[in-house]
Order: sequence, then C-alpha cells, then structure tokens
Amino acid sequence: MKRRDAGKDWKQLRFERLFFIAVAILLIYGCKEPDEVIDPTILNTSSEVRSFFEKMDDDNVLLVSHTLIGNIYKIALENDDTVKIAASIINSFEEDLPAWSTFIKFSDGSTAEIPTLGSEFIIPPDSIILNPSGYSPLAVLLKFTPKVKGKFSFKVIGKNGALSDLSHNPSYYGKVHRIKIFGLYGNFENSIELKFTSKAGKERVKKILRVTTDELASNLPEIIVDVANRSNMEDGLTLVSYRGPVSPNMPFIMDSFGDIRWYLDYRTHPTLNFLAYENGMEQLLNGNFYFGEGNNNKIYEIDFFGNVLNSWGMEGYPFHHNVIEKPNGNFIATVSKDGSTHLNGKPTINDYMIEISRTSGAIINIWDFKLSLDENRTTMLNTLSNPNVNWLHVNGIIYDPSDNTIIVSGRHQGLMKVNSANQIKWIVGPHTGWGFSREGTNLSDLLLKPLSAVSEEITTPGVINGTENHVDFEWAWYHHAPLVMPNGNIMVFDNGFNRNFNLNEKYSRAVEFKIDVVNKTIKQVWQYGKERGLETYSQILSDVDYLPGKNNILYSPGWSVDNGNGKFGGKVIEVNYLTKEVVFEVRIIPPAGPQAFHRAERLKLY
Repeated sequence: MKRRDAGKDWKQLRFERLFFIAVAILLIYGCKEPDEVIDPTILNTSSEVRSFFEKMDDDNVLLVSHTLIGNIYKIALENDDTVKIAASIINSFEEDLPAWSTFIKFSDGSTAEIPTLGSEFIIPPDSIILNPSGYSPLAVLLKFTPKVKGKFSFKVIGKNGALSDLSHNPSYYGKVHRIKIFGLYGNFENSIELKFTSKAGKERVKKILRVTTDELASNLPEIIVDVANRSNMEDGLTLVSYRGPVSPNMPFIMDSFGDIRWYLDYRTHPTLNFLAYENGMEQLLNGNFYFGEGNNNKIYEIDFFGNVLNSWGMEGYPFHHNVIEKPNGNFIATVSKDGSTHLNGKPTINDYMIEISRTSGAIINIWDFKLSLDENRTTMLNTLSNPNVNWLHVNGIIYDPSDNTIIVSGRHQGLMKVNSANQIKWIVGPHTGWGFSREGTNLSDLLLKPLSAVSEEITTPGVINGTENHVDFEWAWYHHAPLVMPNGNIMVFDNGFNRNFNLNEKYSRAVEFKIDVVNKTIKQVWQYGKERGLETYSQILSDVDYLPGKNNILYSPGWSVDNGNGKFGGKVIEVNYLTKEVVFEVRIIPPAGPQAFHRAERLKLY
C-alpha cells in the first residue's frame, strides 16, 4: 500500500505536522474563558474608599453626588473628576447637606463620613463681631469654623453701585477662619456678600450678611465731593490724618463718593485716649499703620482694628511732627531733646532727628542740627526771644535711597539734605542771612543757585534773595511734606506763608525741583496750586504725594482753606501730572475750627 505522504520532502512533512499542532492548540485554548480583569479605577473595599476620601479631604475636594449605574456607584467630585465604587460593598448613602457630609454604611459593618458640597453655611450671630477692639467702629471680625476646609472671599456692597463696592479675596485656606472686614458705612445696615470657595477658588455657596452700625462720631467732618473722574483717579481710598476740633485725633478713610468707610476712635483707649499724632499716620511696608505720638513720646504700630501691635520709646527725646520707616525697617523721627540749649542759653525745640532700631528699640543715630546749621539765622522768623527757641522747626523728612540721605523740611530755615554723619549736602532757600554752623561750615557754600526754564543761571538779586519771583522760578516758603519723585527730583508742599517776605501774596502750591548736585543748581520743573489762589491756600500743615499708577499728584492743603459759604478746613485734590486736569476734589469741613488735617494718603483698604 502506498503511503499518503510518499514522495513528500521530509522538511515539508515536518512543517505540516507543526502547523496542525499549532492550530489544535489555538482551538483548545481559544475556546477557554479568559481570567477576570480587575478595573483599577473601581474601589472594591471599605478601606480603599476611606483612604481615597481622606486624600481628597487633604486636597480640598468634596463629594458632589452619587449615582448607581449597574453594579457600580459613580461618584462626582468637586474638581469635576469621578470615582467608581463597587455597589456590592455599600449598604447605603445618607446625605446631610447642611452639615456638609455624606455617611456611607459598608456591607462589612463599618462606616465613613465623606466631606460633601453642602447647601448653605450657617454663621451664628455671636460669630459676627462688630468693632471687636472697641476702636474701629466700621470694622467686623467674623469668627467661623465650617465643617470642611475652604477659602472665604467677601464684598462690602457699596451705597453707590459697583464703583463703591469693596472686595477682598484672602489667600488663607483651612477650617478655622478669622475674617477681617473693613469698609462699612456708619449708621447703616451694611450688606456683606460672603463667598465660600474651594482651594482653587471654585465657588461653593454664597451668603449675604447684614451688619448695622452706629452713627459716626460727631466730631468727624462734613465731606463734599466736587469732582470725581473715577476712571482717571489712582485706585484706592484716601486716608486723612484728621485732627479736628477735639482730642483724640481721629484718622479716617473715605471713598471717592465722600463716604467715610473706616475710622479710629480712641476715646476709650487706656493710653491713646488723647492721641496727638502731629503729621498723622501712614502705612508700614508690612501693611499696618504707624505714627509718632506726642503725649507718650512713642512710635506705635497698629492694625486696622486699632490694636497696638508694637511701640518704640524715645527716652529723653520728645516727639514732634514726623516719623518715617527706612527700607531696612528702622525709624527716623523728628524730635526735640531734653536739655538742649541755644547759644543764647535758652532751651531749643524741634531741632533734632534720631534713628531707632526696629528690632532692639535702641537709638542708634542722632542728628543735632545746631551743629550742622546756623541757629542764629532769623531771616525767615525770629524766635530767639521765645521761652523755647524754635529756630528750625523740622516738620517733614523723607529718606533718599539714591545716596542714603535724609531730605529735611525746616520750616524756619529751608529745605536741606543731610547724611548719616549730620553733614549738610545742599540747602534750598533764599540766599540771605546764612552764616556758619557750630562746626564751622560756611553754609553759603551749600546754597543751590536757581536756573531758568532754559537752564540759564538766574542772577537777579531779588530772585536769589527771595524778595521777588522769576517767571520760571520761586523758592518754597514755610514748606511741608518733602518727597523724592521716581525721576530723582524733589517735590514739596510750598505753603507760601510770608512769600517774598510779603504777607499779602497768599497762595500755596505743589512744586517740583530738579537739583544738580555737581553744579549746585536748582531748577523748577513743575507746579500746581498758584493758579488756585486763596481757594487752596494753607498757611500751615498740608501734604503732597505722587501717585504712580495714574501719574497723578495728590495735593492736600489742610488748614483754614476757604471752602465757601464761610466754612474753612481742608481740601484733597488729585491732579494729572501732565495735563493738570483735576480728577478728584473734595472739601473737608470740621464742625468747628479751621484745622482739618496734616497729611492725606491714597491707599488700598485690602
């Protein structure tokens, strides 16, 4: 019998047999049921569920909803992710949305409480504390501990629409919240829109709080807004270091509609109930307020509630007028010195500066201007026969970081720059009456020479000596509030009292000077206020600031300014630097007396 594979090559036969074996294996195993595949996205045990949601709680992600689909619960999360839980391990879900929780009962008898997106948050009435310090009547502290972690933002809804809303979005995230709310109105039911959000800022719920405040203190001023071009104004509100008719001084912050949105009332304070802060208060680099105080002879740091956070003493150096914060945190204060005497033997006042260490409180530098200036110069004002000789009257200082010096406004002498060794670098003022310092310096050598608009030296004796003006140049008279402009120029509030030794020329101005130290020259490059005449004339006090956001000048005459209808006080005027357009102007009228304020600053409440 002939074999079926006879004649076939052995290699071909081998290949056919291997092929049939392979087909047989595929047929056998291809018909077998595959092993069950485990889905790693499904939580299959109660411990896995608890572990997952504990991590979600740390990441501030809440459960939003649960839906049964087949044998799987689909869980929607706050961050738009989803998670699956095997239905076989769960007996029930029980939601408690007011409590921001979902309780899961597992088939193994255990339970888990899962943080859940709730329907509302309830703030107990005793958690809303109006004026918690007793000194800040338009402030609220909200003490609240919700069930889940989160962030709160808020908006104090303004009387005058969105332009008067005050909003804040703090960065704090957690459960224990202490929310500081400023910017309420006096004698008003204030509405505060409070939002609770996730860590990423996703809104969860919103609530309106109602807070009713008392009437404003009776000695606060009448405020009349004459101009408010808000789109061209510097952002923020205006801090007015109000002096008013009675003690204590009562600083306030007003919005562009003239509404007071914050003030301090220290009438019941144990040590500041007779607050006398001279020039007023300003903000530290850390955002708190600071000021020098004349009754206690201390520098104080306070928060917006009026709580005293720190203080620095000045033993032996009575405070007056001004204190500034240096970039390194130290303070420089204008002071008198106990026991200081003039060459004529009488006590002197207002003729020292000291630097105080922020950390140790020690006095680390002292400037005695009797050593570096001429205490016998009486050209501007003769006080040598007074019981206390006020020959210099330092009323304002500013630090110049370009050369680590201080620019000093000495109302009865001039404007000068001094270094840390009490050496005068230059002097701005009429060139008359200057002699020698106690240390022997010829002060006439430090006087700056005036230039015209085309940078030619002005040689007219009357202009140089201050008895007449040049069309391009005027000296500043009885000035206040020096500042260093971003371009390095010096600006000052020129009060104008006794201008050109003539009491009849009554106008004040903000004036900017360009100083050439090498050539010892001074050039007037900008001014505002002269054209306003008596309506912005302030014999004393007053302020000027540069507002970089809009390139504006805040020009603030603060004493006995004619506000019309027989009323006197101060004005705050914001003017565009380039066009001199007035974009904001407000009259501040105390209930009695002409004294309104010393300084006014633009700042943000948050």
